[in-house]
Amino acid sequence: MAGGFPEYDHFDGMGLAELVKRREISPAELLEEAVSRIERLNPHLNAVIHPLYDQAREQVHEHPLKGAFAGVPFLLKDLLAAYAGAPLTMGSKAYRHYVPAHDSELVRRFKASGVLILGKTNTPEFGLMGITEPELHGPTHNPWNPDHTPGGSSGGSAAAVAAGMVPLASGGDGGGSIRIPASHCGLFGLKPTRGRNPTGPDFGQIWQGAAVEHVITRSVRDSAAMLDVTQGETPGAPYMIAPPERPFLGEVGAAPGRLRIALNTASPLGKDVHPECIQAAEEAACMLTDLGHVVEEARPPIDGLTLAQSYFTMYFGEMAADIHEMERTLGRKARPGDVEATTWVLSLLGRSVSAGEFVRALREWDRAARAMGSFLGVFDLYLTPTTAAPPVRIGELAPSAAQRALLTVVNTLGLGHTLKALGLVEGLASDSLEKTPFTQLANMTGLPAMSVPLHWTPQGLPVGVHFTGRFGDEATLLRLAAQLEQAFPWFDRRPALTG
Repeated sequence: MAGGFPEYDHFDGMGLAELVKRREISPAELLEEAVSRIERLNPHLNAVIHPLYDQAREQVHEHPLKGAFAGVPFLLKDLLAAYAGAPLTMGSKAYRHYVPAHDSELVRRFKASGVLILGKTNTPEFGLMGITEPELHGPTHNPWNPDHTPGGSSGGSAAAVAAGMVPLASGGDGGGSIRIPASHCGLFGLKPTRGRNPTGPDFGQIWQGAAVEHVITRSVRDSAAMLDVTQGETPGAPYMIAPPERPFLGEVGAAPGRLRIALNTASPLGKDVHPECIQAAEEAACMLTDLGHVVEEARPPIDGLTLAQSYFTMYFGEMAADIHEMERTLGRKARPGDVEATTWVLSLLGRSVSAGEFVRALREWDRAARAMGSFLGVFDLYLTPTTAAPPVRIGELAPSAAQRALLTVVNTLGLGHTLKALGLVEGLASDSLEKTPFTQLANMTGLPAMSVPLHWTPQGLPVGVHFTGRFGDEATLLRLAAQLEQAFPWFDRRPALTG
């Protein structure tokens, strides 16, 4: 029944699952509707890079579907999410032929929710960028304006959900990679608390605990319901946190109470913040006041630039380790041409970082976590813009010709130590995070955080509003998000390029 269910857009994932449960539509019909939309829209967006239609059709016909999302079309981000028999390129040409023989624990839980996995979505190489423009697969375009980025690193998933291909898709967030694309695509994006969702069997902690996987959704309840299915670590995990007091779905619609919320619109890096992003946060503060909450201007006592530099120190070390792991996969010594030039430079810098420097960087994370613990003892939530700028144009943040030439020289001669000695590294964090400086704090401190779609620019580009909560307290975030969703609904606001 390809293209035969125009009401598809009227439902979120749970709504579609309810139709299946009542037998008003079959999983096979939903699958073909989603496939039809992907085939029609993907040439314009490049969101889905590995279709898995045949596997999904087999799933429909050979296995009974159970779970909260039984029969609902779904997409997996092509990073971390190992799906047996499907490519896992991580946006890198070095892994273009890599196919895992097992499912990751989170993918097993996604399957247990009953979703139909229709494909893998585009991501920057190793998830390193806040845009989705890998050399291997090419750029993903934003459905609100295809000349602009959907953000990253879960840009393919966000573009697919925003365009109406699927109601929800997986994402990972090591520095904002769920929340940035959610902001850029007018969607809801929750980064759970560190340790809430499983990382096994291939990983213990990812990016020193900064990275967490979850989903990008149009509705708040889809995010909550999926977290109910996936939450809880497995034995041997480095972090085991207390389970929620009740199902997260039960928080949707529950009264959040009168919250005390801190508002800050200044970049932690001391850089400019676009007026539309400031306006988005200030409008949200007015909305919150109208809903009975107390909003005060305040910011935690954290040196944002020092913390950003410590974040990049982690980047460097992780990329050096990733290149080493890549050598095991390739069965040979890695060469600069195996990865993008910027990725190789990061790995060279990682080799130049001492063990002492790496540990000192992680201690900055611990200091920030303590500061946020105290700050959120006074306030219930911390409100900022999600990003410091609306979605940039495709290619705007790509290296210039001169920069590419410099990268070639650095990589050819292995000049990581030289870059460090010249003091060029100190400004890298500030410059690279200039447009996305707000989201990394939650990753380094392990706190739950969300981007809520409450603002659009006069040009029609979405701009999200960001909330950070207390450790382990996704419940308060979900209650507030649902309250905002009801008072200022966004579900029916759709881009021009949609299913």
